[in-house]
Amino acid sequence: MTARTGASLRVVTNPQPPIVPSALLGMLLFLFTELMLFSGLVSAHGIARGSALLWPPPGQPRLPVEETALNTAALLASGVLLYFSQRAYRRDRKSAQPWLTATIALGTFFVVFQGVEWVALVGEGLTITSSTHGGFFYLIIGVHGLHAVGALLVLGMNWLRLRRGVLSQSTFAAGQAFWYFVVGVWPVLYWRVYG
Repeated sequence: MTARTGASLRVVTNPQPPIVPSALLGMLLFLFTELMLFSGLVSAHGIARGSALLWPPPGQPRLPVEETALNTAALLASGVLLYFSQRAYRRDRKSAQPWLTATIALGTFFVVFQGVEWVALVGEGLTITSSTHGGFFYLIIGVHGLHAVGALLVLGMNWLRLRRGVLSQSTFAAGQAFWYFVVGVWPVLYWRVYG
């Protein structure tokens, strides 16, 4: 890169690195918009729930709060394991792989368990068209599930890059931000939708 100063030309050999790497910045911007999406969904759910005489409506099953608490613990634990993966990555990149593997395993458990829960609820009569309760449940939890699957795919790609020794810090940070978002938004959804 060259810069003109007066009549002379000087070569700039050490440009300033960005404050936030572009991969992480792009992910943060995406997650900000997703935060607005979830805020709107939770607000609409709160309005519908607050205006109902009974919630859930008569004839609709109650959500499995206790069983989902176990699933919530698995998701929160995956966030802790990802933190340890990042710490290991800073010391020795290869030592981060077992932590990242465990993170992906617990995340996969969360998604599969949510699917099992959905099948059981459909069997009990809770569908997206059975009531406002069912519609909001499947919409909000389904959107979160799509985010969880997407974040797991990103973590899986990061795992492959880590295994090949080509995972950059900024790419890893972007994947972490995505997973931390999935982990961080879930307790709010659990409290508002299951509570």
